[in-house]
Amino acid sequence: MHLIEKILGERILVLDGAMGTMIQRYTLTEEDFRRNWFENHPHPLKGNNDLLSLTRPDIIREIHAEYLQAGADIIETNTFSGTTVAQADYHLEHAVYDINYHSAKIAREVCDEYTKKTPEKPRFVAGSIGPTTKLSSMSPDVNDPGYRSITFDELVVAFKQQTEGLLDGGVDLLLVETVTDTLNAKAALFAIDMVFEERNLTVPIMVSGTITDQSGRTLTGQTTEAFLISVQHMPLLSIGLNCALGAEMMRPYLQVLNKKSPFGVSAHPNAGLPNEFGQYDESAEMMGEQIKQFLEEGLLNIIGGCCGTTPEHIKVISDLAKNYSPRTAHLDKTHA
Repeated sequence: MHLIEKILGERILVLDGAMGTMIQRYTLTEEDFRRNWFENHPHPLKGNNDLLSLTRPDIIREIHAEYLQAGADIIETNTFSGTTVAQADYHLEHAVYDINYHSAKIAREVCDEYTKKTPEKPRFVAGSIGPTTKLSSMSPDVNDPGYRSITFDELVVAFKQQTEGLLDGGVDLLLVETVTDTLNAKAALFAIDMVFEERNLTVPIMVSGTITDQSGRTLTGQTTEAFLISVQHMPLLSIGLNCALGAEMMRPYLQVLNKKSPFGVSAHPNAGLPNEFGQYDESAEMMGEQIKQFLEEGLLNIIGGCCGTTPEHIKVISDLAKNYSPRTAHLDKTHA
């Protein structure tokens, strides 16, 4: 049994907050995304945040440390767009292994520093595997519903390469997150399984889906329960929801997972819904009040933040989580 699996039944674990929100605070220039690596790259790179693990590792290290200082138990690698599929937008497919390896290495080093300071509170690195920029179960062309911009097999190749880089860099677990298309997630899980088999190892896996609006469905039309059923063939550490909705709107769907999931349940909601300028207005205290309801109901094993959340939000969440027991329903189902 991995250490994190043991801890999951003992206390609520805290995941970090948004990487992109924190990066925005630095007001970076094009030069920041090129430094020492991509000076001669012929295409614009500003906004490709994953590159900062290579070009400005000092910033990524600083952000990780702020979240750990705020009380996070798990920090995510800066690899949300770390596949050849997503990096193709910047013509940087060749940089994918380096992005994942170095992102994992930075997170690993910062985590180890904090675990050394507080051995009673070990810190963990989650390799972030985002949804890519393409859907494998929906057509991008309304006039050709049978068309697909990517195949399952192409996604498997991309996710396999990302997984290898993350594992080589030293992650403790893998987080397939912000799942909008469950077929993409299944490709990621298939790729992870291939790597595990090749290397004769396993690390815990978290899967986190996205309910896109109040219809209670993913972008490709699945309900929360259907999403769970689609991925529960894998022995997961946890299944959960993140992004798209604020905490208040996420609650009914977490209740479904609490009732049905044989695994741990996680949530990392946005800081409310974006305003007309795309900003997130929900303060740490406001978000804390809503998350308190999740904890009182015993819905969760892992709680963190997504878009718009900062170390301030994670500090409030971490302070709250200490006062509540983790969800235990999954332990009953596992041993049933």
